Amino acid sequence: MLPNYIKIAFRNLTRNKIYSFINIAGLSIGLACAMLIMLYVKDEVSFDRFHKNVNNIYRIAKKSKHNDENGSTGFLQGPRFTKNIPGIKSFVRVQGGSEDIKKGTELQEQDGVLHVDSNFFSVFTFPLVDGNPKTCLTEPHSIVLSEDAAMKYFATTEAVGNVMMIKEDTTFVSYKVTAVAKRCPQNSSIQFDVLLPFNVSDTDAKDTHNWFNSFLSTFVVLDDKANLQTVEKQMQRFYVADAKQTFEEMLKNDGGDHDLFSMGTYFLQPYLDMHLNMMEIFASNSLTNASNPMHSYLLSSIALFVLLIACINFVNLTIARSIKRAKEIGIRKVVGSDRKQLIVQFLGESFLLCTIAFVLAIELVQLLLPLFNELTNKALVISYLFDTKLIAGYSSLYIITGLLAGFYPALVLSGYNPVQTLYSRFQIAGKNYLQKSLVVLQFTLASFLIIAACTIYAQFNLLTKTDLGYDDTNLVLINKQNLKHTDAAIFENELLKSTNIVGVGAKNAGAWATLGKNAVGSTIIFQNETIDENYLSILKIPLIAGRNFSTAYPTDPTQSVIVNESFVKAAKWKNPIGEIVKSNHSIYHVIGVIKDYHFASLTRKITPQLFSMNGLYGAYYIKIKPNTAAASLKWIQKTYQQFYPMNPYSYVFKNDENRRQYAEVEKWKQIILFGAVLTIFISCIGLFGLSVLSAEKRTKEISIRKVLGASVQHIVTTLSIDFIKLVVVALIIASPLAYISANKWLQNYPYRIMFNWWLFASTGLLVMLIALFTVSFQSIKAAIANPVKSLRAE
Repeated sequence: MLPNYIKIAFRNLTRNKIYSFINIAGLSIGLACAMLIMLYVKDEVSFDRFHKNVNNIYRIAKKSKHNDENGSTGFLQGPRFTKNIPGIKSFVRVQGGSEDIKKGTELQEQDGVLHVDSNFFSVFTFPLVDGNPKTCLTEPHSIVLSEDAAMKYFATTEAVGNVMMIKEDTTFVSYKVTAVAKRCPQNSSIQFDVLLPFNVSDTDAKDTHNWFNSFLSTFVVLDDKANLQTVEKQMQRFYVADAKQTFEEMLKNDGGDHDLFSMGTYFLQPYLDMHLNMMEIFASNSLTNASNPMHSYLLSSIALFVLLIACINFVNLTIARSIKRAKEIGIRKVVGSDRKQLIVQFLGESFLLCTIAFVLAIELVQLLLPLFNELTNKALVISYLFDTKLIAGYSSLYIITGLLAGFYPALVLSGYNPVQTLYSRFQIAGKNYLQKSLVVLQFTLASFLIIAACTIYAQFNLLTKTDLGYDDTNLVLINKQNLKHTDAAIFENELLKSTNIVGVGAKNAGAWATLGKNAVGSTIIFQNETIDENYLSILKIPLIAGRNFSTAYPTDPTQSVIVNESFVKAAKWKNPIGEIVKSNHSIYHVIGVIKDYHFASLTRKITPQLFSMNGLYGAYYIKIKPNTAAASLKWIQKTYQQFYPMNPYSYVFKNDENRRQYAEVEKWKQIILFGAVLTIFISCIGLFGLSVLSAEKRTKEISIRKVLGASVQHIVTTLSIDFIKLVVVALIIASPLAYISANKWLQNYPYRIMFNWWLFASTGLLVMLIALFTVSFQSIKAAIANPVKSLRAE
C-alpha cells in the first residue's frame, strides 16, 4: 500500500509541474526563513551563557535622579563595595581602548585592547591556549594575546615569553607575553585581542572624587547565598556614607543645582541581561554586540508569517486542484478505499512535499547564510543547524508544517461523494470564506510590511540626506591627541604647502559634556568643544552674530567663547554678544553665535554647544580639493609621519563616518524590504491558487457567457473583481495598523519624516497592480478557452 501511495504522489507531482513547483518553492522559502531566524534567535539567547558562574555575575550600574540608567563606573566602586559588602566575593574592572604597538620599525594601532584586573580569568570563562590564568596578569608589564593577535605579531600561537613594545606617553615599553587566549566566542559581550593589567595609582585609589567618574565597566561576583536586594541596599548605604561629603563639595565648587544633580542610586544588573537590554544599560562601554530584543521579535514574526503563508498557499492550491482529482477519489471509494486511507494518502503527499521542501530549505540556508550574516551582523555558520535543540526544533517544524499544509485538504478531499464526482456533477460547496480570509490575511501582512519598508526607507533618506548645517564633503579627519595650539599651527602650515589642501582646522577628540552658569546664575548643561580659529570656516558653519576666533585678539584663547543657537535659547539671552559664561572656575565672554548644526547623529536632538580655544586638540579636519583624494592622502600621510613618527597614521572621511552612524537603520531597511518582497511574492502564489479555484468552479458559467457574446475583457473583469475586493479589504485593514506601528517607531527619532497620503496611496496601487497581474494570468487563460469543450462535458 505504501509504495502505491508514494508512486501516486510522485505521479501527481510530475503531472502538475507548475503547481508542484509553486508548492515546493513556497514551502522551502518559508522553511528557510524559519531556519535562519531560529539560528538568529538561538544565537541571541545564548549570549554570554558559556561563563561557568554567569548567574552570580553582575554589572554595577547607577540610576540618576531623573531615572537615567548607566552601566559605567570609575576606579572605586569595585574595590570599595567588595571590601565593605559581605555578599560580594570579588570584582573585576574592564576598560576598553586601543594601544600603539611597535612591530620592528612599523607602528600599528591595535584595537580590541582591554585593561582588566588580574582575576579576569577567574571571573570569566575564556580558555587559554597557553599560560596560567591565575598569574598571567599579575605583573604590571605582562600582556595576554588572543590567537588572532598572536598570529598577527608572531605568526604562531606559541607566543608566550615573547616581548612586545607598547607606547606609554612618549616612549615604548617592553611587555612580556604571559598567555595566549582562544578566540572569544562570537556570542560574547566581551571581545578582546589584547589584555593588559589594570593599574591604579594609590592617589586615585584614595581619592573619593573618583566615585563620580564613569569610564569603565565593573563586574562583581555574588556569594551563592547572597540576597540581591539586600546587597543593593548595603551598597547604597555605604556609597552615601563614603561619598556624600565629596559630592556636596563638588556641587558647591562647580555651581551645580540639586534640582539637576543627585548622588544617584547604585544597583546590580545581571550579566545575562546586558545583551538584550532595551534601556541605557545595554552592553556598552568596553562591551560589544549589544542587541535589541525587538529585532528577534520582528524577525521571528516575519519568519512565522512567511511560513504560515506558505502553508496557506499549499491548502489553497491543493483545494484548487481537487476538482481535477475528483474522479480519482471517486474510483478509489468505489473500489473500496475508506476515508481513513484517503486521509493517509493525502497526508503522505503533504509530507513528501515537505521533505523535498525541507531539503531545498537547507540548501537555501547554506546559500543565503553569508547575506543573512551581513544583514544581521552575525557570524553564524551552517554547522549551527545541527545543534541538538535546533534539530528538535526543525523536526517539530517539519511535523507541524506537514500537518498544517496537508490536514485540511486531506479532510476535504476524502469527503467527496463518489457518485457526484464520477458523473462530473461535483462542485465545491460554499463560498470559500476560509480561502478568502486567508488571502486577506496574506495581503494585510504584505501591505503592512511594504508600508513599513517605505517608512524606514524614507526615514533613512532623511537621516543620510538632511543638510547637517556644515559641509562634510572632501573632509579628511586624522587623530593626534594632546595637541597645543602652537604645535597644531605648525603642522597645519606644513600641510597647506600642498596646493590640494584647501584648509586645516583643529578640534578636540571625542565628546565632553559639562555645565556652566550665565550671569543670572542659571545652570546650563552643554557640549564643550575646543577648536582653533580655522575650524568653523573649514566646515562652513555660519556665524549669525558676532565674530570668529582670531589670533589678532590675544585674549581669545583664555577668555572668549562662541555658542550655538540652542545655548542662547537655554540661557534665555536676547543679546548674547558680550554675555558671561562661568564654567570650570573660569569666566568667559561670548564673542559669537553660530547657527545650530548637527554635530552628532540625527538620532539625537541638537543641544547647547560652547566653543573655546582653552584646551588641547585631538584631531585635524583637513579640507581637500575635489578629485584629489589619492594625492592629498599621500601628502597628508607623509607630513603626519614626518611630524609624529611615534604615532600610527590612520584617516577617515567625515562623510563616511557620518553615514556609518546609520548602518543599523540601513540594514534593517534591507531586512524589512526582503520580508515585504517575500510576503508579497508568496501571497501572490496564494492568490494565484484562489484564482485557479474560482476559474475551475465557474468553467461552465464562463463558457455560457462566451456563447452568449461576452468579450474576453468582460470575462477577465468578472473573474478578477472578486480578488481585487479582497486586496482592498486587506489594504483597509493594513493601513491603520501600519500607520500606528510606523508612527510609534518614528517617535525614537527627534528628526523624522511626516506621513503623507502618497505613501499609502502608492503602497495600495503597487499591491493592487501586483494582485491584478497575478489573477489576470488565470482569468485570461479561462476567458480564451474553447467553450465547446467545457459545455460538451455537461
